[in-house]
Amino acid sequence: MTAITRTCALLLFAAVIPLRGQDNYEIQVYGSDTVAKGATMVELHSNYSSEHQTHLTLEITHGFNKWFETGFYLFNDAGNGQYVGWHVRPRVRAPAEWNWPVGVSLSGEIGYIKKEFSEESWTWELRPIIDKEAGRWYFSFNPAFGNHFEFEPALNVKYDVTPKVAAGIEYYGSPDEQQFFPAIDLNVSPRWEFNAGVGYVRAHESDGWIAKMIIGRRFR
Repeated sequence: MTAITRTCALLLFAAVIPLRGQDNYEIQVYGSDTVAKGATMVELHSNYSSEHQTHLTLEITHGFNKWFETGFYLFNDAGNGQYVGWHVRPRVRAPAEWNWPVGVSLSGEIGYIKKEFSEESWTWELRPIIDKEAGRWYFSFNPAFGNHFEFEPALNVKYDVTPKVAAGIEYYGSPDEQQFFPAIDLNVSPRWEFNAGVGYVRAHESDGWIAKMIIGRRFR
């Protein structure tokens, strides 16, 4: 089986998985790149909301080849000291040798959330990812779909203020709420990842805010 055939098979597999979203445990707009072959990325996602909820998520992602990775998440409600659930996320990308004008990848995410934290214990998501660098600008669009085929788009537009600092705006949508995050990314080392922002949440019942931060480290 060729690499292209394997890619198409994985894309087809992901396309038939039922779907689900992030639920404020992992607030991130994905880029199309996957973790390098043989490398492992460890990330800690944390956020605190105006409703006094503190979420901590551990994400571990391993690159199996140049176009396929798998991530594993552990969700925790740090405010109550409770374990919430887990997700697993296989993802494939269009190989660089295809020379497409934009980066493209596709992830399918499946997981379990404890009943006291979600009306539906089993959750699914399908997330196409399209991104593009244009000079000092970067654009990423994730037209994701959640349970019951709910549309949950995410968008990131940022600008390289310096070679090590990028500033931008992130948007997250769902049937229940809209989130807008002015955010910064620090590129101090190819081994480290840092993203932080304070977002405004517009919901049907009430508005509020969320402060979020992601710290990541790549290992060989």
